Amino acid sequence: MKKLFAWILLAVMAAGLTACGNTGTQETTGTSQEETRTEVSQEDTKPADTQEEAANASADRPIRIATKPMTEQYILGEMLKLVIESETDYTVEITKGIAGGTSNIHPAMEKGEFDLYPEYTSSGWVMVLKQDPKGMTDEEILEGLKEQYPEQFGMSWIGLYGFNNTYAIAVRKEIADEYGLTKTSDLAAVSDKLVFGGNPDYLERKDGFDLVCETYGLKFKAVKDIDIALKYAAMESGDIDVTNGSTTDAQLGREDVVVLEDDKKLQVNYLCSTVVRNEALEQFPGLQEAIEKLDGCLTDKEMAGLNYAVEVEGKNEAEVARDYLITKGIIQ
Repeated sequence: MKKLFAWILLAVMAAGLTACGNTGTQETTGTSQEETRTEVSQEDTKPADTQEEAANASADRPIRIATKPMTEQYILGEMLKLVIESETDYTVEITKGIAGGTSNIHPAMEKGEFDLYPEYTSSGWVMVLKQDPKGMTDEEILEGLKEQYPEQFGMSWIGLYGFNNTYAIAVRKEIADEYGLTKTSDLAAVSDKLVFGGNPDYLERKDGFDLVCETYGLKFKAVKDIDIALKYAAMESGDIDVTNGSTTDAQLGREDVVVLEDDKKLQVNYLCSTVVRNEALEQFPGLQEAIEKLDGCLTDKEMAGLNYAVEVEGKNEAEVARDYLITKGIIQ
């Protein structure tokens, strides 16, 4: 009986081994078929051979633009959308006012969540690349950005809109005309006759009021602490003669305010450009050429004027952007 049981056990094991061998053959065959299917699929979807075919392949999704939470960024986003859709067959999707600006948009760009966004040179140099701009020219910073962004992030800086959003000293036009003021250094000879009004933050920060006065030798007749929202109203009423601002503040688009040149280059410049993912440039042929249509289209004063139209006059940023581009002949 023991011998009979042993023979039965051997027979069962032999049958199991045969079955395992068949299963292995089936799995190998199945893998081979899957590889064949993959090869066919890859052959069917290989990259388009022409620019037109590539464009058609990209048309299944919009080009995605991000903007920071500020009026001029909303306007620039609309300009980018208008010129891209005017010059190409692509559609554009804008995500407006992303909190945190550069600190949140740049990582999202790296993940491929957005394709492009308007950015400022010093923001990229200081916040993203962690570099010190001291002693560098605008051209050196821009060239550094153009060299390092493709290497580190697979992104490119394309063009310059033409304006610079940085700190500025502004005066009432009648004061500028009376004393012939065009540069901040011109204030040195007459500052003791003028009243400066600034918001608390600017008056207290180390790189604010005290540094400007020290650099340019300014000693004002009086200095008033004024809420940021009331500075330009105080200037209009004559309560103050001089104030601090940003070069593209909406109120600086008015005709009764003059922005003085920072002739000693005290302030770091924030020239505005467009950062684009290189993959997007490849995926959407003609995208770069469309963006480049906006090169040099805006001065500081013009950007301030557009901001004024939206913030003060209550106009829609898309309509403001369209009207401006049509006036400039950039779109029809």
